[in-house]
Amino acid sequence: MKKIIPLACAALLNGASGYAAAQVASEPAAAQPAPDTTPATPPAPAAENKLQQVTVTGTRANDTEARRNATAAKMIFGREELDRNGDSNVGEILKRLPGVTMGGAPGRGGGGVRMRGLGNGYTQMLVNGERPPPGFSLESLAPDQVERIEVMHGPVAEFSTRAIAGTINIVLREGYQQKDIQLRVTDSIENGLHSPDVSLTVPGKQGALTWLLNGSVGVRRERDESYSFDQDILDSGEIQKEQEIFGRGERRSTRVHLGPRVSYKFENGDTLTYQQFLMHAKSVGTTDSVLAQRVGLIAPEYALSQGTSDSTSTFTRGFGNWVHRFEGGGKADVKFGLGGGRSESDSERYHYNADGALTDRFFDGDESRSTSFSFGGKYTKRVGTGHTLAAGWDIETGSRSTTRVSLDNGLPQFEDSGSDLSADTRRLAAFVQDEWDISKTWSAYFGLRWEGIRTESTRAGADVENNTSVFSPVLHTVWRIPGFEKDQIRASYTHSYKSPDLNDLIAAPSFSRLNSATRPDRIGNPDLKPELAKGIDIAYEHYLGRNGIISASGFVRNIDNLMRREISLRNGRWVSSPANIGSARTSGIELEAKFQLAELMTDAPDVDFRANYSRFWSDVEGIPGPDNRLDQQAKQTANIGFDYRLKAVPLTLGGGFNWTPAIEVQTSLTERVSTGPKRQLDLYGLWKFTPDLHLRVSGSNLLGEDYDSGRIVHTGGLSQTSFTAARSYPSVSVKLEMKL
Repeated sequence: MKKIIPLACAALLNGASGYAAAQVASEPAAAQPAPDTTPATPPAPAAENKLQQVTVTGTRANDTEARRNATAAKMIFGREELDRNGDSNVGEILKRLPGVTMGGAPGRGGGGVRMRGLGNGYTQMLVNGERPPPGFSLESLAPDQVERIEVMHGPVAEFSTRAIAGTINIVLREGYQQKDIQLRVTDSIENGLHSPDVSLTVPGKQGALTWLLNGSVGVRRERDESYSFDQDILDSGEIQKEQEIFGRGERRSTRVHLGPRVSYKFENGDTLTYQQFLMHAKSVGTTDSVLAQRVGLIAPEYALSQGTSDSTSTFTRGFGNWVHRFEGGGKADVKFGLGGGRSESDSERYHYNADGALTDRFFDGDESRSTSFSFGGKYTKRVGTGHTLAAGWDIETGSRSTTRVSLDNGLPQFEDSGSDLSADTRRLAAFVQDEWDISKTWSAYFGLRWEGIRTESTRAGADVENNTSVFSPVLHTVWRIPGFEKDQIRASYTHSYKSPDLNDLIAAPSFSRLNSATRPDRIGNPDLKPELAKGIDIAYEHYLGRNGIISASGFVRNIDNLMRREISLRNGRWVSSPANIGSARTSGIELEAKFQLAELMTDAPDVDFRANYSRFWSDVEGIPGPDNRLDQQAKQTANIGFDYRLKAVPLTLGGGFNWTPAIEVQTSLTERVSTGPKRQLDLYGLWKFTPDLHLRVSGSNLLGEDYDSGRIVHTGGLSQTSFTAARSYPSVSVKLEMKL
């Protein structure tokens, strides 16, 4: 484990889908021969009479063709990409997609999905076009249940425009009819700990009714190690406090996931599909840390700290979809969803002094319940020549109640410890959109969406209400360059927004045991306003062969009502609270290449190549530079990957490398945060013994580099620094895939 020395801290102070449906038609049938005008001749003998063979050919739209034909820019990743590496969950797939990065430590996740370097509400995650409710996790969604993943850089009226950075829509396999029973057995090994997983998929059909039963059971074991360095130093250079903390932890979690799907096709052609998710997880863990105080007149908070944790969560969510086609060519698509969840967590921590005597005992308990319901629909109809009109609505409600208990040595840590907190949200939206094929080479999309959100919460008898509404016009257009059928230019003008997080609105306190400017308490602000953004996107695309593409794009977003957390000293404790601080601008360029070598070179090996590179800039008004960037946005990121199918043996080899450099952001006048570089190497091998028996061996995070993070707060002539280095470990997985 490397250590962060005070010099590093000093250095930090100085610098540190109706909107764009693929319009791909089958190739026309072979033309019939022209009529024969020569004089008739006697018929040939019967033995010589032969039926003329007419061959009708067609092409199935692949992901690249669907992307090319879409009016609003989107990248589509279907089964080929989803099955490529044999990933165990959707989160592992997303980290390899162009322009998408995962926050948090390598191999651990937990930092959210990011587009254009932005997470924390800037990137919108959808499942079947709907925002998943609290409790849903990408790690709980098996790739077998996904039909495709859509990545959209600009918002569209059909979906919520809460997507300043972009939208990732995970489309489930509603129309897929699997024929075989599929069994997958996996074992992952990380730092000597085994994490087995078994999944089973069973299809069925009876008349007009089809179903697919999917379930999985898994156990995950993890071991963590970290080193932290804390320092308080005056402007004069005098060190007031200096501490080192060595931490260790182990965690074991068990997961059960069920996902049945049923679909019924009526005699009139209507289809009704319903899919239910049920997830249950239980986690237990232990932690211990040793604190060594090198400098300081006041005794340290502890010499040894030991703790235990126990959490349980159960979550269920149902998605329904009804489709009806009218005789005049119109189509109605109605969707609904309902769900609920419950989670409980308890943790205890004991502090001991240098003599081994128990000095403090802390207890934290949390119990939450949530329910949600959604109902929406869309009517689509072709009008005139080249116009496809659509209009629809969305209604979503949700409620959550939480009881938190926090005790210090048996006494409540805060005044309303043990009281209930409840919050209700309601969202209404209506939209209209028009896809217009202006000419053979020019298409446009116009959309308009209104969305209103109301949040009400009650805590300790105090009621809080927040109402916001956003009106979002969007425009997308694509021009296919005449004479260059493989080249096209895209442009977009969009309005989007970022709504305040529920926890930032309801003002529920979160107390820090080791309270300091770098470890403050956290509270909310019920008066927060949503961030509003206006953006322009421009892209050039050149298509290669059947699946290849080379593209270059750029974007600009101007953001108003930017939300940031500010740190202040209140009643002797450091507190972090959110506020709207002003405006900001972010821009960037994104380069992508994907092709097969065989399409560019003769006698080339059967290799698929993919690479992408992004460079981002951002500037926050009112915060001095340098590095007055949007929160946690990297300056650049890159991915490169390949797949090599050997011809002599049924073996495919592949891998990918992801790189994100160190990030330093001046988040306010007093606070500066940093994140170390991330370099992640993944490799895999797939051996196909038979069409029904495959073996995958993969390695993830093979470099196993430490994950560094830091924070400096400078107030009143005092700089408080906290720097942490967390271990990450390589992981090796072996998966056996069988069709029964």
